[in-house]
Amino acid sequence: MKRGKKYNEAATKVEAGKLYEVETAIGLVKEMAFAKFDETVDVSVKLNIKKNHSIRDTLVLPNQFKGEKKVLVFAKGDKAKEAEEAGAAYVGAEDLVEKIKGGWLDFDVCVATPDMMKDVGKLGPVLGRRGMMPNPKTRTVTMDVKGALAELKKGRTEYRADKTGVVHIAVGKVSMDAAGIKENVELFLGDLVKKKPSDIKGDFVKSVAISSSMGPGVKVEYRAN
Repeated sequence: MKRGKKYNEAATKVEAGKLYEVETAIGLVKEMAFAKFDETVDVSVKLNIKKNHSIRDTLVLPNQFKGEKKVLVFAKGDKAKEAEEAGAAYVGAEDLVEKIKGGWLDFDVCVATPDMMKDVGKLGPVLGRRGMMPNPKTRTVTMDVKGALAELKKGRTEYRADKTGVVHIAVGKVSMDAAGIKENVELFLGDLVKKKPSDIKGDFVKSVAISSSMGPGVKVEYRAN
């Protein structure tokens, strides 16, 4: 792949084949960022998993860097009232299902009570394609509407392994303090290694790299304890 001049200049600061400590890698990523906007800092982890393994979860990073999400809640009765009181941007039932079918998508994440999933499931072609379908595994199908909203407002984020066994997650912005980014990285990696399937032999984490939106990746030396 042909890279631009600024990318190539930044890449000269990374020693080929070298594994860096997390703190050093973050410093390099911040130093190499060249875009005119505040680039996102991402972590990519290659896992040793089989096709039948599903690695997926959510977590709240200790140092937030994203604006507050617009949360839509599918609920009725007392749970709808609970969602409104907890600060949901939108609350409704069949009315919202129909509105979304019509093309309205002015929200960032959905939460649903279990009884609503029969209707919400009809939105699979719309929400599923955008990764917004409520799911028990990500705690967005729940009776604890208040708790889900509290975590989402704090910046709860989802991560999952793709078909190639790679997990991508945003952990900060280039403008953030390096210590805050490091804390986010370490919390994520610590949470991820707990998901190691019992039938996996050898290292679960094959490789870790940190990069900014536009910059080159920096390989990280990481061994799960």
